[in-house]
Amino acid sequence: MTTTPGPARRPGVLLGVDVGSVRVGVARSDPDGLLATPLETVPRASAETPAAGDDDLRRIAALVADHDAVGVVVGLPRSLSGAEGVSAHRARTYADVLAVSIDPVPVRLVDERLTTVEAHRALRESGVAGRRQRSVVDQAAAVLILQSALDAERATGQPAGELVGARRRKPRTKGTRT
Repeated sequence: MTTTPGPARRPGVLLGVDVGSVRVGVARSDPDGLLATPLETVPRASAETPAAGDDDLRRIAALVADHDAVGVVVGLPRSLSGAEGVSAHRARTYADVLAVSIDPVPVRLVDERLTTVEAHRALRESGVAGRRQRSVVDQAAAVLILQSALDAERATGQPAGELVGARRRKPRTKGTRT
């Protein structure tokens, strides 16, 4: 039996983002979408509501431009049951602001259950000391988020996750009713 692969992936670099309250980890893929690698840890401008002019969002927008990224995946931290709590709400808000900042580059939210825990474990097993882990754990989590999205996309032929802003309302024009 022969299986038909899904549509071919648009070639180009994807960025993965792990949003923390203090730092944002960023990873990048190769142009063929096979492998995620750590890129940078960006300090958060504010743990509160992000704004388009914040240094961290401007830096990520610059990374998107510098790497000619064709898309960004942001980790959505759900609980083991799949419920969304405060952290998920913060990630959604961050993704919304990022999507506006880098439009028309698409932003997608992907499930990131346990990626930070897995990143800490992997760093510990590789001999990275506890204090040194802080500076790289966000990048390691971003790698796991991005690699998961790349693997899912390769398996299904469809982009992983939920498109941010997919339900944006079209602006009303004068004289029309909705």
